Amino acid sequence: MRKGKIVLRAYLLGMVFLLIAWQIAASIAQLPIIPEPYNVFVRLGEIFADKIAVHAVYSLWRIIAGIMLAVLIGYPLGIIMGYFARADRYLAPVVYLTYPIPKIALLPILMLLAGIGELSKIIMIFLIVVFQIIVALRDGIRAIPAETYYPLYSLGAGFRQVCRYILVPAVMPNFITAIRVAMATAVSVLFFTETFGTQYGMGYFIMDAWLRVNYLEMYTGIVILSFMGLLLFGLLDVIEQKVCRWQMK
Repeated sequence: MRKGKIVLRAYLLGMVFLLIAWQIAASIAQLPIIPEPYNVFVRLGEIFADKIAVHAVYSLWRIIAGIMLAVLIGYPLGIIMGYFARADRYLAPVVYLTYPIPKIALLPILMLLAGIGELSKIIMIFLIVVFQIIVALRDGIRAIPAETYYPLYSLGAGFRQVCRYILVPAVMPNFITAIRVAMATAVSVLFFTETFGTQYGMGYFIMDAWLRVNYLEMYTGIVILSFMGLLLFGLLDVIEQKVCRWQMK
């Protein structure tokens, strides 16, 4: 409980610092493009339920669906590649050839194959996250000392037991870190994809406000996008504290 209060206090101090910096920038610039935080939050309260909430829900759904799909496919692949040298030998070249490709460059292809609706946006998030998971888990398993397996091997344990008692606990920090690293990129790319073929999503809302020269609403969208990121990263921190207690200090 005490640690939770410390973390909450740190988050609040960080937000206060950003708000002060924002207020100073607005006071110095005196331009419509940089409104004061107070005006933005007042406008946010006025339009959140009627205009912004539905966009935030769509964006959250796309991010969560893409991440879940990446976990469903990337998690077992990463464990298999890390534990079985032969599987890594055949699958690693495929990963190395496709991982460096900027995923945003594939957007036109995805939109032609999967349409301009939800599927192409979810697949884009999936492509960004899945490679991070595969590489992080594979490298994490490779770093496990060989003698760690000996006690289970001596008891006749198979791959299922080794996976349950050694591999999954050992690579859990790598797994969470991989999602955390990919999250920021995923949100950024989602913002870009939501400007095409949709009328819902924070990317659409922000760009629509910008085109209408409604800077207050544009900033409300940016604030909501920031809070979404805070929510997702905070959720990852909570999960890490629950499943990785052995490494938490």
